[in-house]
Amino acid sequence: MSIELVLLLIVVIVAAVVGVVIYAQRSKQRDAAPQQPAAPRDPFAEQGDSAAGDPRTIKAGDMIDWGTERTWIRGTLRLSEGGYVWSEHFLEVEGGKRWLSVEEDPDVELALWSGRPDLELTPHSKTIELEGVTYRLQEKGSGSYRSEGTTGLKSQGGLDYADYESSDGLLLSFERFDHGGWEASTGTKVAAGTFTIYPGS
Repeated sequence: MSIELVLLLIVVIVAAVVGVVIYAQRSKQRDAAPQQPAAPRDPFAEQGDSAAGDPRTIKAGDMIDWGTERTWIRGTLRLSEGGYVWSEHFLEVEGGKRWLSVEEDPDVELALWSGRPDLELTPHSKTIELEGVTYRLQEKGSGSYRSEGTTGLKSQGGLDYADYESSDGLLLSFERFDHGGWEASTGTKVAAGTFTIYPGS
């Protein structure tokens, strides 16, 4: 067999192999299902199971929609005592001081608070009578805070607190920052999903 014939045979075999490979790849592409476009994604999906957003991620600049009103988070206090941490978020309101507290103990617990500068009370006993309601001391202690946004406090410091609750779930709290005077506030528990969080930029 001549060299020319051997070379021609090699070229034919190589061409045949290349043709088979190309045919196999094109067959695979035809059989593969067309790629679907990405499905629309819930912007709150990474924040938890609730479509309202995860209250543990609230920060200054976020908007809160209560259904009947909307308000902005002006500032946040990150509070800690030992290894336990919780947050207080100050709301933009007129004519008073209001904030939302967020604790995880172990479930997420939310409460909406109103400052009560009209009250001349201190956490002096295990029970306090206020406006016909008896509040019982639940816990008290001392810790530290870190301030974000507008809170009226230094960037960080210390606090003392005392929390009371009535038999029907009404809340009374006392806080003092950096060894100042006691500040009283009353609050009510808020169910998860009561509001929607719109993250700020």
